[in-house]
Amino acid sequence: MSFTAQLLRGVRVTLVLWLLTVVVVTLPMLGLARVVAPDAASGSVLRIGDQVVGSRLIGQPFSSARYMQGRPAGGANLAPSNPELAKRVAEAASRWELAGVSQPASDLLMDSASGVDPHISLAAARQQLPRLARERQVPIAELERLLRQHQEGPLRLQAIEPVVNVLTFNMALDRLRPR
Repeated sequence: MSFTAQLLRGVRVTLVLWLLTVVVVTLPMLGLARVVAPDAASGSVLRIGDQVVGSRLIGQPFSSARYMQGRPAGGANLAPSNPELAKRVAEAASRWELAGVSQPASDLLMDSASGVDPHISLAAARQQLPRLARERQVPIAELERLLRQHQEGPLRLQAIEPVVNVLTFNMALDRLRPR
């Protein structure tokens, strides 16, 4: 068999496999996903007006003291025995102590396994309320109410312990009026 014939045969096999895997299997599944779970199928995108501000499924950093902070984004999972991990945790603990949190929750000190977890524990969120109340001039009781509204947890089967989605909470913070 000549090289040209082999090449044409390879191209035909590639096209047939592409049709099977993309057109016959994947496209109908995507269509079904858009019908059954349209929010999840589109990436759980959050918008303010027409502008996309993030996804409910992906954590993002917030640098301003006016916002709740999520998990650190270190970019690499390190073994517990790795001295670099101890150094990163100690640095994060120092930053939180400067911010007035003497014993920060563990999720404020360490990355999640995926590195993009959008949630923090209720305890970690509560530790940030005094700073947010001060920065935004909002009563802590109002922030506590907002936190309860944004709690996700055991009843929804999304986590073992109650958690808060940092981005959705911060979006709600921006809708609050200072007193």
